[in-house]
Amino acid sequence: MRKIILKRKKPKRSIRTIIIFWFLLLSLLPLMFVAYYSSIKYEQAIDKELLQRLSVNAREIEVIVADFKSGLQARRDRYLKDPYLVYSLSIGDSQSLSQLGQEYILQESSSELVFFNREARQIAKIVKNDKNEVVSLSNRDEATFLSEKYIAALKSSKDIPILEYGSDRIILTLLSRVQNQGRKTIGYLQQKIYLDSTFIGRLKNRLKLEFVLGKEDSTIILSSFKSTQNISIFNKIQSVAYSKEPIVEVPIKNIPYGFYVSFMDWGHSRFLLSLGVSKSDSQAVLKNINLAYFSVVGVVIIFLIITVIITSKWILAPLNNLVEALQSFETQEQAVTIPVKSDTEIGILTGSFNQMSINISQARNDLKKKVQELEEANKELKETQKKLVHSAKMISLGELVAGVAHELNNPISFIYSNMSYLRDYSSKLIDLVRTSSQDMEALEKKKIDYEFDYIVTDLPKLISSCEEGARRTRDIVLGLRNFSRIDESQIKEVDLRETIDTTLNLLQGELKNKIEVKKDYEPIPNIKCFASQISQVFVNLLSNAIQAIAGSGTIWIHTSLIREKENWVQISIQDSGSGIPAENLDKIFDPFFTTKGVGQGTGLGLSITYGIVQKHGGDIQVKSQVNVGTEFIIQLPIEPRLGK
Repeated sequence: MRKIILKRKKPKRSIRTIIIFWFLLLSLLPLMFVAYYSSIKYEQAIDKELLQRLSVNAREIEVIVADFKSGLQARRDRYLKDPYLVYSLSIGDSQSLSQLGQEYILQESSSELVFFNREARQIAKIVKNDKNEVVSLSNRDEATFLSEKYIAALKSSKDIPILEYGSDRIILTLLSRVQNQGRKTIGYLQQKIYLDSTFIGRLKNRLKLEFVLGKEDSTIILSSFKSTQNISIFNKIQSVAYSKEPIVEVPIKNIPYGFYVSFMDWGHSRFLLSLGVSKSDSQAVLKNINLAYFSVVGVVIIFLIITVIITSKWILAPLNNLVEALQSFETQEQAVTIPVKSDTEIGILTGSFNQMSINISQARNDLKKKVQELEEANKELKETQKKLVHSAKMISLGELVAGVAHELNNPISFIYSNMSYLRDYSSKLIDLVRTSSQDMEALEKKKIDYEFDYIVTDLPKLISSCEEGARRTRDIVLGLRNFSRIDESQIKEVDLRETIDTTLNLLQGELKNKIEVKKDYEPIPNIKCFASQISQVFVNLLSNAIQAIAGSGTIWIHTSLIREKENWVQISIQDSGSGIPAENLDKIFDPFFTTKGVGQGTGLGLSITYGIVQKHGGDIQVKSQVNVGTEFIIQLPIEPRLGK
């Protein structure tokens, strides 16, 4: 026998590594936990102080926004005391209103003043730009009106605050109703303050913070910084608003910032205000603390590793020798033994290994002998199985041929017995024809003697009987011919209903005057299959159904398409026979299992049937009840994947 050389195996994990790992884990885990916990707590303290500072700044800005509203209301009251303004608004003098608006807006922090007449149409608009320049805008080409919603709200209120959004600004608007001395509405005044880059720039210089302004739904409008990462920064700020987290860290130009989100009220609306402050100084201190902690942990780890390596090397040396001997045993035919050098537990393990090596070597030799014996027995078993399968097929064929021979004998015997009468009738008729040509007077006498009237009546019956016998003989021979033609080992399209009818014709001798066959054929397409094998399936199942019926009975055959499975057909063969006991249902497809007496069956018919159906990618099921009957259900794909 050729000697097999195996590569020396190496362990995936060594005991030394495991010892070092667990020793370091149990030793350093508390220390690392303390270091980590202290770092987290310090960082939380920094965030808490940062949160407190930013919340104070947010309240300060909230006061500023509130002052904006009160300031707008105070200036509005001052404007409305100017009789010239009231008069100009009442007559709709847009030029005068523009001049007055320019004077007013230069003296205050408003960014925009808009005047509307009593019909709520805009008649004058004054805007102060970023350069503190005042511009008067006219709206001659297109009329601009106040919203009906705002006009309705002003009927019950002197003014209403409105929050508006631009592409790069938030607009705080105060819309007021203007009345004359008779308390009749003569127009409307709209005051606007822009929260834009100039506004947050002033706040940034004053409070040393970064700012982000946005809508109530957290859509960002503008910020006090410019960065290539604006989108990711804004997404993080939005996540704080949605999750209600107190603060989030956002990098701006590689500098960490902590951002706090607050919402500023303006009337019934509110807008987002996010404040951010640099965390670089606090993180530098935290970094130094972490460096100190983890430096100490690193020194301790190195010291422990050196200690464990030295200790484990002294303990594991005998075990390594044992492992090497065990691995070398795989490449040798003979037993491998190693000397026992210690009287400790390792020495006992070494002695046990030597004994095990001897036992395994002996068992290996015995196993080789057994394997050779099993291989020879397996070859003999396969040959025997082939012979039994062939024997089962021959028995089935013999039964089929015997039935066909009996069926052929009946019509042939009937035809043979009728030939003597036909010969007698033909000779008498020939004699009558000759007599009619020679002696007409003797013809009538011979008709009476030959019973001519009876011959005329009986002769067509004899001919019809012979024709029926010949037709039956022809059908049987045609069925045998078809059965022989499909015995080809190639795939072809087959009409299953025609195959079933051919099989029934061949089994007619066993069915006649005993069993009624009821066929219910639904339209099904032809299938591709090994025709001879499928025919063998029907022969086996129908023969079993016939044999299961002791006296008279019925066999039902049904073909249909399976709705649950596309392109599949189903054939059901049910009999009214004795049925199969429940304890045998799981065994009927096993090879050599049979309930028939000795010499009456091999137990291979259903096993062969099951194998043919499985080979075609199909399925076969059985339902049975004792003294009621048995039903076999075959399901086959129309185009199975077949192999020879």
